[in-house]
Amino acid sequence: MELWPEGAPHAAGSGDEDRPAITAYPAPGARSAVIVCPGGGYSHRAQHEGEPIAQWLNTLGVSAYVLRYRVAPYRYPCALLDVQRAVRTVRAGMAAGQAEAPELVGVLGFSAGGHLTATAGTHYDNGDPVAEDPIERHSCRPDAIVLCYPVVTLQDPYAHAGSRTNLLGEEPDPELVASLSNETQVTPDTPPTFLWHTSEDGAVPVENSLLFAGALSRSAVPFDLHVYDHGGHGLGLAGDDSHIANWSDVCGKWLKTRGFYS
Repeated sequence: MELWPEGAPHAAGSGDEDRPAITAYPAPGARSAVIVCPGGGYSHRAQHEGEPIAQWLNTLGVSAYVLRYRVAPYRYPCALLDVQRAVRTVRAGMAAGQAEAPELVGVLGFSAGGHLTATAGTHYDNGDPVAEDPIERHSCRPDAIVLCYPVVTLQDPYAHAGSRTNLLGEEPDPELVASLSNETQVTPDTPPTFLWHTSEDGAVPVENSLLFAGALSRSAVPFDLHVYDHGGHGLGLAGDDSHIANWSDVCGKWLKTRGFYS
């Protein structure tokens, strides 16, 4: 389902990559939904962090929507507009496969998709009550966010340089870099957060998750943080490692405590 059937803001063409969309994986009788943002350094979207994650969420009784957000050569704010529109669309009950509006809408992302998820959790609005488009009347604040080995900061020394360049260009505005370093944007209103990372991650340092968790703690935002003592980057469901693979079990139980299913 295209998020803007008449054309997305800042669209430079009419191909699939110019038309952000969500693919629905509805769960019968679901009371909640989670929008999935695959990683890929803002240059592509990794397939193993999309559909398999949606199918896992379905096993919990949670509907899922995999987001086709815009990546390079598109730059900020396109991807953020895409995830905000996805949250509004699902919350309004206007996404494909929805029988009714869900009670709760979460966002889950991996790596650069984790950065997009953290941005959605720290840069949001309550909607425009007088908007002509009924979808735009809804809030784009997620009810919970899940960050999987996320890019959080765009500031050195822990930034993932490729994600920063693809999102902001070779010589980004320092103020924009600071604003999109999401550990600096946490407030007491930031949604409850689940984070997991590996301490050996050589692509996106674990400090990204630690920085965000520290900011959540200082703002008294509920969070779960899980750091595994081995493993690399881009693991998805991590089916080849039974220890790391338990992140999905733990995350599923956390989603239950947040009311996403019973």
